[in-house]
Amino acid sequence: MQYEIFGETLPAVTIGLDEGECIYTQSGGMSWMSDGIEMETNMRGGLLKGLGRMFSGDSLFMATYTATRPGQSITLASSFPGSILCLTLDGEREYICQKSAFLCAQQSVTLSAFVTKGMTGGLFGGEGFVLQRLSGTGQAFVELDGSVRELSLAPGETIKVDTGNVAMFEGSVGYAVETVKGFKNILFGGEGLFLTTLTGPGKVYLQTINLPKFASRIIPFLPAKNND
Repeated sequence: MQYEIFGETLPAVTIGLDEGECIYTQSGGMSWMSDGIEMETNMRGGLLKGLGRMFSGDSLFMATYTATRPGQSITLASSFPGSILCLTLDGEREYICQKSAFLCAQQSVTLSAFVTKGMTGGLFGGEGFVLQRLSGTGQAFVELDGSVRELSLAPGETIKVDTGNVAMFEGSVGYAVETVKGFKNILFGGEGLFLTTLTGPGKVYLQTINLPKFASRIIPFLPAKNND
């Protein structure tokens, strides 16, 4: 499977498919495609797995696109300014991603829900109790917010991240939430009450745009609803 990621602030990916090759994505994820590609919509895995995907930020129904002849292509665009990454899964490594990160994948890749451990992590970890898990074999594409920095953590090495800036991490990385220390730091530090901690070994992917903070800066400029 060949692909090309293009665009800067609003990227997209064009995937080339030979006859019989297919990818799946959430319902409504396709931007444009060749005439020789067929679409089939289903729950993919049944109702329970579909509900799990919904809680992790994707749709209940998934769409599968299959090439019916050689030399076909399909393009999927990001829904927010940021980056598109291609992940290659080998059956051993898995990735835990922020909600709504999944863009598309080959059929051999499994998209499922990842439930965070502990009440604190679920309530204050920036993404809630349910994240997205990518496992299996093959290629998958994810969309992340803003620019992305990849870091490799050694065993036992920990990095503290503002909630909302954690884009993705390998399954071997430990994920937890801790309280910001110091009364003045909490009141005047501007970082809130909690930080996400990621502990190696494994790779982590951090994004420059914190979507909740981004939204909070836009809200004051939105027109107020007129009830008259």
